[in-house]
Amino acid sequence: MKVYGDMVSGNCYKVALTCALLDIEHEWVAMNLLKGEARTPEFKAKNPAAKTPTLELDDGRTLWESNAIINYLADNSDLMPTDAWQMAKVQQWQFFEQYSHEPFIAVARFINKYLGLPDDKKAEYESKQVGGHKALKVMEQQLEQTPYLVGDQITTADISLYAYTHVAHEGGFDLSGYPAINAWMERIQRATNYIGMD
Repeated sequence: MKVYGDMVSGNCYKVALTCALLDIEHEWVAMNLLKGEARTPEFKAKNPAAKTPTLELDDGRTLWESNAIINYLADNSDLMPTDAWQMAKVQQWQFFEQYSHEPFIAVARFINKYLGLPDDKKAEYESKQVGGHKALKVMEQQLEQTPYLVGDQITTADISLYAYTHVAHEGGFDLSGYPAINAWMERIQRATNYIGMD
């Protein structure tokens, strides 16, 4: 299988980390999103949304949206619960990541790290801080109760939220006030086959 991705992206890193943790053999096809490499007709034939990550199977089928990809890759593994309630909790956190976490933390990181915090983006950047901290507080509350977001074992919910949380400081978020999140990140980093973002 092939994974088309750009490792500066937390969404692409989710897939790389899942593959590493599960020791899944794959070809990583590096793409530079800032140079528009996902907008070519050839790539849009694989993913009409013109975004990465995109998974291409040996038979030519493609799958996009990071959380869909990692859930597919993790099927029948320890990263994916078999209990219906636990699976719904994984998806709950993944929807939370896409709607309440990523739009604030990832966007603030992009504005700061990749755009260089230009004057015309400062108001948008500052507006992301409140929503980002709100999301972090929700995570902190859960992680004060359980080692991982869905109980005692790492799941794809943790991978989904770890991707941008562990680089949240690059978006101006001070994580020093979130001890449970910091302990959770350390647990993930100790996992067998863990890889960093770079």
